[in-house]
Amino acid sequence: MAIENWNFDPVHSEIGFSVRHLMISKVRGHFAKWSGTLAVDEANSQNSHVSVEIDAASISTKEDQRDNHLRSADFLDAENYPVIKFESTRVEKTGDSNFKVTGDLTIRGVTKPVVLDVEYAGRSKDPWGGERAGFTAKTSIERKNYGLAWNMALETGGVLVGDKVEINLEIEVVKAMAGRAA
Repeated sequence: MAIENWNFDPVHSEIGFSVRHLMISKVRGHFAKWSGTLAVDEANSQNSHVSVEIDAASISTKEDQRDNHLRSADFLDAENYPVIKFESTRVEKTGDSNFKVTGDLTIRGVTKPVVLDVEYAGRSKDPWGGERAGFTAKTSIERKNYGLAWNMALETGGVLVGDKVEINLEIEVVKAMAGRAA
């Protein structure tokens, strides 16, 4: 089987994250603007590839003051580093519908390897004659490894913002039409 190109459907997808707040709860957020390419070789997953660019300023946690702080030099420094990038380096099938996607994640100009645990949800024809596929993926990163070190000590012990960031992806893609790039 040949490599199939797919277009991300951002209306039916989400790049989300969560991080501990005050050590007792989690703040959840997402990025509203992003794009990328996906090429899938079902016969040989090692030929598959994904590339994503995220608009750092599009971060949203549903709280304007916090979002502005996250865009600032204390965190993402979106003015100087407007794009967060992921570029896969290896796709490995680990089960009937499970994969490990290894790649380079770049935040604030710092690139580190990450491994996404991916579950393939299957393919389906849509009512408009297209073909769609779905994926769920997750990983976690230590934010300090990317220069996101701002924090505040709490009077009761601990810190305001946890170091571990859990990344959760819900992705729907549409098969590219023949003759069109993804």
